Amino acid sequence: MRRTLRARICLSVLIALPAVALGSTPAGAADPTADPTANPSAEAPAAEPTPGVSASASQYTLHSSLERTLGDDRTAGSYLDAQSGELVVTVTDETAAEEVRATGARAKIVKRSTAGLRSAMGTLETDAKITGTSWGIDPATNQVSIEADTSVSGRSMRQLRRVAAGLGEAVRIKRVPGVFKKEVVGGDAIYGGGFRCSAAFNVGKGTVRYFVTAGHCTNEATSWSATSGGASIGTREGTSFPTNDYGIVRYTGTAWPAGNVNLYNGSYQDITSAADAIVGQALKKSGSTTHVTNGRVTAVNVTVNYSDGPVYNMVRTTACSAGGDSGGAHFSGSTALGIHSGSSGCTGTNGSAIHQPVKEALTAYGVNVY
Repeated sequence: MRRTLRARICLSVLIALPAVALGSTPAGAADPTADPTANPSAEAPAAEPTPGVSASASQYTLHSSLERTLGDDRTAGSYLDAQSGELVVTVTDETAAEEVRATGARAKIVKRSTAGLRSAMGTLETDAKITGTSWGIDPATNQVSIEADTSVSGRSMRQLRRVAAGLGEAVRIKRVPGVFKKEVVGGDAIYGGGFRCSAAFNVGKGTVRYFVTAGHCTNEATSWSATSGGASIGTREGTSFPTNDYGIVRYTGTAWPAGNVNLYNGSYQDITSAADAIVGQALKKSGSTTHVTNGRVTAVNVTVNYSDGPVYNMVRTTACSAGGDSGGAHFSGSTALGIHSGSSGCTGTNGSAIHQPVKEALTAYGVNVY
């Protein structure tokens, strides 16, 4: 994430943590066999990855403004149509549909509102909060999309299915390979208290410069270096994990590091704005282990049940990632979208990278990308 240590510190500055699986057993020890009690007809089959579509600045703005205007009772969120690239806004009645059409977006009338889907997630939170599971809203199908990794036992799967059955068509369940975990590793690269992660975005407040990264990284160390055993480049000023997964480190010295992301091909992507990701859109992930990978957004308002506590209001994607990518950047063009948290691994080119929406972190710390 840097071209030279002194002159240019850009993203991803490497930083990171020792391996801690989300599941009840370490990732390497998780039982890879399928649940013998599984009912294939009751669960969504694993799908081949499909490319996302690009989101424009006006679509980001419209997506956010319509969700605020319509509220949780009149919409279930919006998504980008995979064929046309149009912003599709789900609504619960024709009056709301007319409001959406007046903005130039396409309206789609659905049965369930965001409030209704959040109620379903509340039931899951109360009755099926099982380590190794996650759930979030997929507005394209008007459902809560539930995933369960290989650490979830047959007994726990039966519990999950009983709860899901009571919620009817509002939810769907899919088994995923691997084990949900924070993307952390131990090793020779030591950048903060013996740990290595990736930084997400350089940010500022007035003339002060910082970088944001994952909270499960900043929980572990106060001082961070750009090289193993090197001089400190910054000091932690905030951290939040679990519940959230973000932290902030203030750069030492007077240098102004570049506001860009490492593309690991000798070039860098300038970052000029931040937005909330839209289901269906394409994005990239930049991290210190798998470098740059591509994916699309598949769910928002996602809860992930890590072994050391849940995180809420995350975003699920199909980008590939691995240990050491924690804290890395999720972005689309010059727009910052999220801070990498974890995944259940990657099968071919189909991953499950989870990110913390960056706008929440920016608001929490009163900073901006630049």
